[in-house]
Amino acid sequence: MSVITFRADDEVDHALAELASGDRDRSQVIREAILAAWRARRDDQLRAEAQALAADEDDRNEARAVLGDMEALRAR
Repeated sequence: MSVITFRADDEVDHALAELASGDRDRSQVIREAILAAWRARRDDQLRAEAQALAADEDDRNEARAVLGDMEALRAR
């Protein structure tokens, strides 16, 4: 586990104090914030990739062709 030091301005100090004013300590709040930011970034990247694929007409045509082939093979 690594130790990180950072300079917090007054707004961050206030927010951190408020978020840690319960059963969570400052370190836990910071860890949760980093993980939440990482997950949000990952979700944004996945969303952008899905939108790019959805907009790819060649890919959509290929998917339709595969579905058509599979439908022909379906047991009746």
